[in-house]
Amino acid sequence: MTASNWLHEQFEPTGSAIGFRIVRKLDEVQSPFQKIEIYESTDWGNVMLIDGAMMVTTRDNFFYHEMMSHPALFTHPDPKNVVIIGGGDCGTLREVLRHPGVETAVQCDIDEQVTRMAEKYFPELCESNADPRARILFDDGIAYMANCAPASLDVVIVDSTDPVGPAEGLFNKAFFESCFRALKDDGILVQQSESPLALLELIGEMRAEMGKAGFTSFQTLPFPQPCYPTGWWSCTLARKSGGFEFREADADAMPFATKYYSAGIHKGAQVLPPFVAQALRAG
Repeated sequence: MTASNWLHEQFEPTGSAIGFRIVRKLDEVQSPFQKIEIYESTDWGNVMLIDGAMMVTTRDNFFYHEMMSHPALFTHPDPKNVVIIGGGDCGTLREVLRHPGVETAVQCDIDEQVTRMAEKYFPELCESNADPRARILFDDGIAYMANCAPASLDVVIVDSTDPVGPAEGLFNKAFFESCFRALKDDGILVQQSESPLALLELIGEMRAEMGKAGFTSFQTLPFPQPCYPTGWWSCTLARKSGGFEFREADADAMPFATKYYSAGIHKGAQVLPPFVAQALRAG
């Protein structure tokens, strides 16, 4: 939705909207799955929308991509084999491949057009696409996880859109069972888990579905995300057993630069505001 030189997303479930001042529309593609639009903004770089929902901006995507990857990879004792379901803009893949110990990183997104648009308008997110450890697939992520060899993966990252349309099946017990089976005993599942302010009930429901699939330990980490509804987002980690102590010394000495994630940020994100902690305990 545009009004003069502003681009707005009205998010009905939260009764709120977000907007960016734009210069022009750069591109639009209707894929077999969804409509993808790219705008140039005055202050936030390029902006990608999928079916009218803000997905990525040049200026603020690092919050999401770093928090979807580094907390899990620094919590796992030795992550070697990683699968990303979704993640077509390739930003999470780039962050995963910053870890020198990772041997394979498979990205499986159903919509090739998201990646093609990212390559053109967000090339910085795609700079690791040619890494020999990377394998980029355009396929059904639900089917991919169902067919994974048992106990073959260390980390599964579900970098999906909201739980509607193509992503709807990524938030239920059947999908989480596939992830549970594919993960090793010390493996970690990560799922983007929406806004802890406006969609807290959804986080509780998602954790319950993970529990039905066999996961026993959960950790929800909030972080800022200005281009998403309420500007406050989260990811949720799940494990078969054990807690979420992370390799703090390794995170503190990580051999790559980040913009948001750090050992201190990771530590702080583990402390949930009382209203979030109480709601998730009650759930």
